[in-house]
Amino acid sequence: MRTVEEVRRVQALARSGLNHCEIARATGIPRSTIRTWLRGDLPHSARQSAKQVYTRSVPDPPAEAFAYLFGLYLGDGWLTHHPRDVYRLGIALDSQYPRIIASCVAAIRCVMPQNRVRVAKHPVHNYVNVHCYSKQWPTLFPQHGAGLKHKRRIALEQWQGRLLENQVDQLLRGLIHSDGCRAINRIKGKYEYPRYQFSNRSSDIRTIFTGACDELGIHWTQMNRYNVAVSRRADVALLDTFIGPKR
Repeated sequence: MRTVEEVRRVQALARSGLNHCEIARATGIPRSTIRTWLRGDLPHSARQSAKQVYTRSVPDPPAEAFAYLFGLYLGDGWLTHHPRDVYRLGIALDSQYPRIIASCVAAIRCVMPQNRVRVAKHPVHNYVNVHCYSKQWPTLFPQHGAGLKHKRRIALEQWQGRLLENQVDQLLRGLIHSDGCRAINRIKGKYEYPRYQFSNRSSDIRTIFTGACDELGIHWTQMNRYNVAVSRRADVALLDTFIGPKR
């Protein structure tokens, strides 16, 4: 039987950039097993260990800040595991939107008031990483797991749904600020109108977005496989009251 320590070592090596062959040579674990683990199918011992981490008892975070931060996390956020069960929340944001960056920092500080929040500019590309360390991130974001979000199931926990039900506008705001936009749609040069678009490869995350729209009575349409649009004038006006153009 494989141990939890072996699973964690494989995950750590994968995060460091090693491919399956390199991890197999370093650990002596078959490539097929490594491939299975890294796509999220973990042995029972590792699943139980993860469950113990994720069900750690913590107070509910401030609902408004959490809803916005959760939307950002679903779009452009991730967790990385560090020694002593410390996790780092990272959120990648475009450098040209300083107000969104400031809103992200403020939300993290509200959710984790005792923890330092840092903003690091990428040395080459035009984006920043906003990050913060805490042992409690996996408890707040149990959607964390091995592999890309669109390759694993993303579902709300009951306590998350309870917090978000009165903060649907902030959830949508976070989702649009991460993986959405407000753009002007032009039709053959004859007329134009504003619309909101949301794009994500995860069908579960798109369902969270469209479900939030449904809660507010906002009509949406499926543009193509990965993109959802809100185009009706009244619905765009409603979103404008709490989102508006990115800046």
